Formats: sequence, structure tokens, C-alpha cells
Amino acid sequence: MGTYLNPGNNGYQEILQSEYMDKTGLIALINHTVGTMQKLNCISRPRRFGKSYAAKMLCAYYDCSCDSRALFDDKEIAGTQGYLTHLNQYHVLNLDITGFISGAERMNMPLSNVPNMIADAVYRELTEEYPDLEGKSLEDVMIGCVEKSGKEFVFVIDEWDALIREAKGDAAVQRKYLNLLRGWFKNNNFTPRVVAAAYMTGILPIKKDGSQSAISDFKEVTTLNPGRFVEFTGFTERDVRSLCGKYGMDFRELRQWYDGYDFPGYGAIYNPYSVMCAMQEQKCRSYWQKTSAAESLMTYINMDFEGLQETISRLISGEEVEVDTDLFENDFESFKSRDDVLTLLIHLGYLTWQEDDGTARIPNEEVRIEFRKILKGTNVNRKWMELLGRSEKLLEDTIAEDAEAVAKAVEEIRDSQYAPTYYNDEQALRYVIKFAYIAALDQYLKVEELPSGKGIADVVYLPKRRSTLPALVVELKWNKPSEGAIRQIKERNYPAILQDYDGEIVLVGIGYDAKKKAHSCVIERI
Repeated sequence: MGTYLNPGNNGYQEILQSEYMDKTGLIALINHTVGTMQKLNCISRPRRFGKSYAAKMLCAYYDCSCDSRALFDDKEIAGTQGYLTHLNQYHVLNLDITGFISGAERMNMPLSNVPNMIADAVYRELTEEYPDLEGKSLEDVMIGCVEKSGKEFVFVIDEWDALIREAKGDAAVQRKYLNLLRGWFKNNNFTPRVVAAAYMTGILPIKKDGSQSAISDFKEVTTLNPGRFVEFTGFTERDVRSLCGKYGMDFRELRQWYDGYDFPGYGAIYNPYSVMCAMQEQKCRSYWQKTSAAESLMTYINMDFEGLQETISRLISGEEVEVDTDLFENDFESFKSRDDVLTLLIHLGYLTWQEDDGTARIPNEEVRIEFRKILKGTNVNRKWMELLGRSEKLLEDTIAEDAEAVAKAVEEIRDSQYAPTYYNDEQALRYVIKFAYIAALDQYLKVEELPSGKGIADVVYLPKRRSTLPALVVELKWNKPSEGAIRQIKERNYPAILQDYDGEIVLVGIGYDAKKKAHSCVIERI
């Protein structure tokens, strides 16, 4: 058992001894590709979505140096065709590229040394196992290993794109690293003889400009199009419901905080890291971890491509925005438009992508909080600061039941750049209201079209835990008096959804008269 060659199953055993959700169905997908033209898979997904867990699981399953049957016999994979055929039948080469980068930094070595460090580490362990092969090239040693053992290699490479990202301004380093990968995965004298399968993970898809042709034969599975791998992208709703039952947590609250990554034909996917943190700490809050990739976004947001800061303010308010993801070049350098930055945000997990209509939105409360932190740390423009200040005053006036001030504030938002171009229906009014109350998102959870009583409340703001603020139930009327909105709230018993809430509730009716081009407001407290 080595560090990189055949690392054994200890890593997966540790996972099983912690809180574990069965994701061994992923192995079946890889088994179907072993020894075929589809054996090279490159999986890109955000951090905190279980990439390293998957890598340890695959190592434990394929590694010929250990017996992992007891670890998998009671898992989903055991019931699939080919389970025993591939179990512990291969040499495994497991590489975490970030570990090599960290090692170079500790030794004050340049990034250009990293490809050699990788090759030397693999060579050293291979020749320790097969000393008679020493003196040959790395590729020849690996071929010799296969010939002597009769076992091919399964490559499991975590954070494969880390060096590409870290050396983004150094083409020589990138080229050196990609040549190493080319020798393994695009070599007609080597790849068919040695590689049974490869599973690489990273944050970004393969770069589009052809500079990474060393891995062009890989099948790409991305956040934009996860295909058959979708249920292994994160926790499913079934997983989260099961955990909520075990830990005594409110599933509705977990969904509000961590749901939102939706995929056509499949449904919701949750951030595994955040869900498990919430379970262990018995508290829903933001467990988002800052990364260098996330921090670099500050630079691009400050550039304000095509009004990017305004777009982000729309996202924070709950809007969906159209995004053209086709031109993004899958790197942190070649930003040419607002859409490029937004596409990067999708790959980093800050936005969820809706393929059917080509839009993106903030997936949940956790990420919305991080967006607000980003905006507070940027050189935001004056209009955004004015909007935020106006919204804070609006919230104060609403709680103080100053209906006239609320109507005036909504009027001002309507006249700003944040209003829709066509202000001619209730949906447009709703759009403006969400911007008007954008400051409330610091202290409230916003729920739109919430089923309650005998109807559906337009917008409900639920105070976050330990908040002393009242709940807000907002009903909108287009070309109808605002008094009718309050009456509808009462007649249809919209506050019924808050029956478990023991604080005050403020009912807010907002109307718009298209002829007078004026807003009105009525507020009552119950």
C-alpha cells in the first residue's frame, strides 16, 4: 500500500465511520466505461460537493492491494452487474494535485517543479514495488507493471485543474503539466495497454481553445450538463429528508438554506458539506468556505462588466437572469463579458443553471448571504448604495406602519434603473417590490407565492431565528385598491401558514393605479 500507488481503503473506511450517504452507484457508471472508448471521464463541480469523497470511494473499490468486499457488500453497487468483476482488480494511481502544489510551496519551489514532482513520486512508488524496472522511463515502468501483474491502472486524479488555475499566467508550466497527462491519456502506445479507466475531478471544464488537447479524449461531465452523474453531484432530497429525521432537523428550513441546484428531469441537489455542518451543529446558517477562486471574483465584479453589479443586485432580490454560457472559455483569465463572469459563478456553485430557459439564479439562502458579503466588499457603484439605503428605510417604515412612506419609497424604486422596462402587470409590480425590500434579506427569509389558508400569498418575509422583527405578509394588486389586498389576506387567511410563529405579523397591501401612475399602501398589524 502506497501514498499514490494503491493507497488502499483506509480513506473510505473513515468516511463510512462518519455520517455516510450511499453514493456507490457512481462506481457502476465507471464500471460500464472500463476498457471502452469512453473510459476517460472528467467531472467538474463546485468545491464542497463531495469530489474527494468520491475519489476515496473509487480507490477503495478498484485497488488490488486490499480486500474491500466487506465495505461494499451492503451498498447499492453490490446489486449491479460487474460488481465482483471489477472489485479490487486494478492498480490505482491516486493523485491530489493540490497536495503537490502545497508541497512545492512548503519547499519554496516554483510551480514549474510540480509536474516533475508528480512524475517522480509515481516513479518512486512503482519501482519500489517493481525494483527490476528501475532505469526505464515512467511510461515504460507502468507498462512493465501491467505486464508483470496482469493488472491495468485506474487513474483517480482529484483537482486535476489546480495547476492550470494556479499557473494561469505561465504557459510553460501548463504545457509541462499537460504533456505529463498527454503521455498517459493520449498516447497510442501507452493508453490502450495501461489505462483501464480514469476519473478526474476539478472545478472548471476543460478549456475550449485547444491548449488542453492532452485531455481532449475525456468525456466531460459539467455543472451545466451533469447527465447520468446528476444524482452523484450532491445530496438528493431523499438523502436530506433521511438526515433530518435522524438529527431532528426541520426539512423545510434545510430546503430554504441549502436547496436550489435543480436539474431537468431529476430535481433538487443539495450542498453536502453545508447540510452535514447544519446537522452536526444543529443550526442552519452559512457554512460557505472562502476559496482563492471565490476571492478572485471580487476583481471581476469590481470591473462591472456590462452592469454586472446591477445584475448581481437583481439576483440577490430573487430574480432570474438570462446567461449565455456558450462563449465561456473555462478559465479565470479570458473574461470578455458579463455572461463569462456569470458562467464562472455557475461552475463555482454561486448560481444554479436552468437549461430549459437559459437563466441563472441564486440557489438558496446560504449563497445569497455570500453574495451580499461580496457586494459589501466591492467598490460598488453609487446607485447600488442608494438602493440599499432606500430599502433599509422602507423596511423601517413598513414595521412602523407608515403606509404613505412605503408607497413613496416603492414609487422611487419604480423610477430607478431597477424597474422593469414594461410596467404593465402584477408581475412587474412584484419585481419592483422585491427590489424595494432587498435590505430585508439580511434579517428575513423571503418566500414567494406561499400556499396558505385558502389561497397563495404573494410574498412572505419570515424572520430569521432569534429575530425580534415581525413577519411580513405582502399582497399586491394591479389596478385595484390596496385595501383590497388587505381584505384578501384576511378573507383567504394567508397568516395561517404562520400558525407556528408566535410573534407579530404585519399585513402589507400594495396597489398600483395605472391611470394615475401612482402606488398606494395599507398596513395592518395582527
